[in-house]
Amino acid sequence: MSQTQASSRYLRFTLAQRIEHLVMMLSFATLALTGLPQKFPLSEISQSIVKILGGIESVRQIHHVAAIVMMFGVIYHILAVGYKLFVLRLRPTMVPTLKDIKDAWQAFLYNLGLAKTYPQMGRYTFEEKMEYWAFVWGAIIMGQTGFMMWNPITTARLLPGEFIPAAKAAHGGEALLAVLAIIIWHMYGVHVRRFNKAMWTGYLSEEEMLHEHPLELADRKAGLDKPQLDPLVLRRRRAIYFPIAAFLAVLMLGGVYFFVFAEETALAAASPVETVPVYAPRTPTPSPTPTLAVSPEAPLTWNGAIGVLFQQKCGLCHGAGSFTGLSLDTYANAMAGGKNGVVILPGKSAESPLILQQEKGGHPGQFSSQELEMLRAWIDAGAPEK
Repeated sequence: MSQTQASSRYLRFTLAQRIEHLVMMLSFATLALTGLPQKFPLSEISQSIVKILGGIESVRQIHHVAAIVMMFGVIYHILAVGYKLFVLRLRPTMVPTLKDIKDAWQAFLYNLGLAKTYPQMGRYTFEEKMEYWAFVWGAIIMGQTGFMMWNPITTARLLPGEFIPAAKAAHGGEALLAVLAIIIWHMYGVHVRRFNKAMWTGYLSEEEMLHEHPLELADRKAGLDKPQLDPLVLRRRRAIYFPIAAFLAVLMLGGVYFFVFAEETALAAASPVETVPVYAPRTPTPSPTPTLAVSPEAPLTWNGAIGVLFQQKCGLCHGAGSFTGLSLDTYANAMAGGKNGVVILPGKSAESPLILQQEKGGHPGQFSSQELEMLRAWIDAGAPEK
């Protein structure tokens, strides 16, 4: 490479920064791949992913390992930022300023055709700063809620039990938001709208710098991007920072250890029970006769046996406000069907989609053969309500 060509390229990210980005990217992708199937367990895609990864327990273990890797990445990033700010005394270029608000407004007007020029930005654009601080916010939320879900007993000792299901909801919602932000915002802005290769090669050309970071390019050409450091002052700052960084590293690693090993399972944390002799009769106890989920004396109507049966077997997925598109909580809703049409055809059990689906087997709310026969009889009788 000639000297002219070399001078037209500008180092934007060091090798350490690129490795850090790669580690965080892989851990984030793994968390998304193993986390979203747990949030949407009824999806066919989720079930396929769980099957490929060796089952739900394997998925959870992979998810936990990826979370630990991301925590290590966050610790490294905190210490690296501290070194740049305290020892090298670099400008905190990722901190939002009033200019970022002005740049965002001008970019908005420019995209609408109401401004003639796109804003000129420095080391990091307002979009990059928003992404960075969104990741910081997400890491805090995911860390706190992840700890509550990973260690529910410890959480319940410190906070009301309602915090645990709330943490589960917040964890899943923030995860979905983060994945959508990466796919829609980051992937489009960095890899589709303009294919920025700086995080892989480390460099941007002068033309790319002029287009995306003209103010930084001006500082570099003026020699303002490399502050002059006295070696003696640099050694003095390092002598102060390294012990502090080592103490903080031990403290944060201790936090990770507590995060992971605060408790094993609810069963392991329970007090041991007294061992008693097991009663073993000479003749085996006969298996109980299968019984219906409802009383067999109940009339074969919706208000009698059928409504109770639907509530017991189908209420979890097809209750009020069902996310599946089919609600079986009331007689009117059951007869109305769902987004794919009616599921109960009075007088025609053999043609009713509800019966056809149950006959396939393997449904999450699978009826027993005796319950299914009762449903057929109810439908053939005209599916009466009272």
